[in-house]
Amino acid sequence: MLDEDLLSFIQGSIRSVWALELLLLLRREPDRTWTAEDAARELRANARLVSDQFAGLQTAGLIACEAGCRYAPAGPMLDALCARLETAYRERSGQVIKAIMAGPNDKLQIFADAFRLRGDDR
Repeated sequence: MLDEDLLSFIQGSIRSVWALELLLLLRREPDRTWTAEDAARELRANARLVSDQFAGLQTAGLIACEAGCRYAPAGPMLDALCARLETAYRERSGQVIKAIMAGPNDKLQIFADAFRLRGDDR
């Protein structure tokens, strides 16, 4: 079972397994600056998906982006959580994936809200 701190970090900062894979890729080479195209090639994904994930990871304070993106957590606590996340994913990937899937999904909420009846605030 994942501890509460790690679970909160996952659900608050990692929006998808793609974001996790991208974060771990950047973490493995912290001095390298990645373009969306380079990371997409490495992860066998498309560049638009990687760009979207870059944005989320940057907002979470886990990477820095200028001409490209690199691993740059906003503080030592975030770096420690990333290290723990990497270990947990290697040792208990199913639990980590389950935690990601249980986290908030803004696109799903927007879709659900589209079907809310006007004046229905429940």
